[in-house]
Amino acid sequence: MALERYVIADGKRLRCGYTTGTCAALAAGGAVRLLFTGVFPQTLHLTTPGGVAVEAAAEQPSLGQGFACCAVRKDGGDDIDATHGALIFAQVSRNSSGTIHIDGGRGVGRVTRPGLDQPVGAAAINRVPREMIRRQVREVLAELGEETGVDVVISVPEGEEIAKRTFNPQLGIVGGISILGTTGIVEPMSVQALVETTALELRQAFEAGSRRVILTPGNYGLDFLRREGLPGKTGIPVVKCSNYIGEALDRCGLTGFEQVLLVGHAGKLVKLAGGIMNTHSRAADCRTELFCTHAAVMGGGRELCRALLEAPTSDRCVELLRQAGLLEPVLESLLAAIQDHLERRAAKKYAVGAVLFSNEYGKLGETQKAKEIMEQWRNRR
Repeated sequence: MALERYVIADGKRLRCGYTTGTCAALAAGGAVRLLFTGVFPQTLHLTTPGGVAVEAAAEQPSLGQGFACCAVRKDGGDDIDATHGALIFAQVSRNSSGTIHIDGGRGVGRVTRPGLDQPVGAAAINRVPREMIRRQVREVLAELGEETGVDVVISVPEGEEIAKRTFNPQLGIVGGISILGTTGIVEPMSVQALVETTALELRQAFEAGSRRVILTPGNYGLDFLRREGLPGKTGIPVVKCSNYIGEALDRCGLTGFEQVLLVGHAGKLVKLAGGIMNTHSRAADCRTELFCTHAAVMGGGRELCRALLEAPTSDRCVELLRQAGLLEPVLESLLAAIQDHLERRAAKKYAVGAVLFSNEYGKLGETQKAKEIMEQWRNRR
């Protein structure tokens, strides 16, 4: 029962899927119906928080002494992630409290660090999926004329193994996957998942007491930081923000950080000199144009500018500028422009600076504000 809902991404028609939260809610509703009627359900239905009516086949229903169980298979549509194809189980039983109590079982992670959607010790079933489960259980109980409390335990038999291929270990969620979703629908190739992960890691760092943070787009930045001895003994958290630097900077302000250091490869961060805050090559790729523009302002001739425009990589641009004796002034000019755009995005909510490096040439330079921030960090240490 594939969801017949589509989005257009990169010029392709892609099918949407269900979140793990939707699967858990569907399974819970099916298990409740089985528990109170004794009839094995075939098809399960609900309306997502986004208003989309969905249905799925009930799998592996079972009825025991005082409990019932039902599963729904996760369908990610064309956004195939680690949880695609996994069975999401719900086991339900009556309780005398009159409330709907939700917990996680095998393969659903437990929260071990503050700053996540759920408190430390709770099952990693986020707020919206919990509400979806409660609503689905209430609707089935009302339909059947039952007035009783229900215990719901969500489990994912493959969850502990699947979690090794997710961000959960880094986030401090142990023992399995998270039950997630805000709209109930997975849109293929959505940027939102990456942005939300960055926001979550920033919130965790803040909840742990840090008011300073290092942002880096990816693994190159992490490797450079290790070589440079940052964060070293300072204990300053490092958060990967992928290409979505603008969103990460915005989230730093909303979270309450006081100092932010952005560390990245010149091929990414040079784009900030043009005010481009999404550094994915699909969004914009003006690296050589920016090197060329700032070289021209610093006295570079036509031949150099043409060579910069035709350069295949940022490292090649660095080499051309070094040969022309213009590397230092051009980098200073680019870094000043980067600083201007960073401060505009930060909107005076926090101090921010940037450090640029190259895999071939190492550290290329930092903005003046970055120098000040790092000096303060050294003094504090």
